[in-house]
Amino acid sequence: MTDLLPPWTGEPLRVGLVGAGPWARAVHARVLAAGPETRLTAVWARREEAARETAAPYGAKATDQFEELLDSCEAVAFSVPPAVQAELAGRAARAGRALLLEKPLGGDLDSARRLADTVGEAGVVSQLVLSNRYHPAARRFLAAARETEVVGARSSGLSGAFLGGDFATPWRLEHGALLDVGPHLLDLLDAAVGPVARVRGTGDPRRWIELTCEHTTGAISQCSLSGSVDVPRGGTRVELFGPRPPLVYDTAGLDYEEAWPVLRREFATAVRTGVSGELDVRRGLRLQELIAQAALT
Repeated sequence: MTDLLPPWTGEPLRVGLVGAGPWARAVHARVLAAGPETRLTAVWARREEAARETAAPYGAKATDQFEELLDSCEAVAFSVPPAVQAELAGRAARAGRALLLEKPLGGDLDSARRLADTVGEAGVVSQLVLSNRYHPAARRFLAAARETEVVGARSSGLSGAFLGGDFATPWRLEHGALLDVGPHLLDLLDAAVGPVARVRGTGDPRRWIELTCEHTTGAISQCSLSGSVDVPRGGTRVELFGPRPPLVYDTAGLDYEEAWPVLRREFATAVRTGVSGELDVRRGLRLQELIAQAALT
């Protein structure tokens, strides 16, 4: 995928990473260090040993002092639980640092709103790591969806992540798939079918939750979410139905190594130009508003 991107001629963006867990190590640190658009300069974690283990392969500095991280970078990437992200990202924004944010923005709607307001007041660039949105296959799907009349849609985000392993983390086990996987599916449905006007939820997000979305276009979509089912491989699937044959997006078989260079390039470009893209903190707030609405029904 990098071969398809024009050469990067600017200075690499100096990025600090907040977090040293499995996702931070597997994706954030590796992708940001790969460049050429970005350079990983520092890693912060509450445990300095974890920060050192994450930073060392890339020659980055490890620190357990958040202010020291801010002093060493122009932008901050986050890979921590939502409640921690909402607090620390606000501090980074007030310090004038651009933000690469995970979903969901915060542990609840109020903290997400506070973060979005802080980012707006600070005037810094923000971007969400909604991984599907940077993959060429998803972009082709959404482009085709814009030319398709959709009457109804069904989608699913299913995995066994909560059954054990690195991603069975306390916040995921507490809040379940609605907060963890929900942003991905609601984002895709909102973008592919049309703005979601109303969403209702049924079930237990820690086991299985079913969402029904009413779109401003008049279409209806369904979304099945679970991180507690034994499936051969977790994944996301979206099917759009209407007068023409179904339009399908399925992550089975997709290589996300095609997405990360796009994400990195678009974030660095946004920071250098000072203009956030579509997938900014306000997009994150909208998704969190939909999640909160589903949780109340």
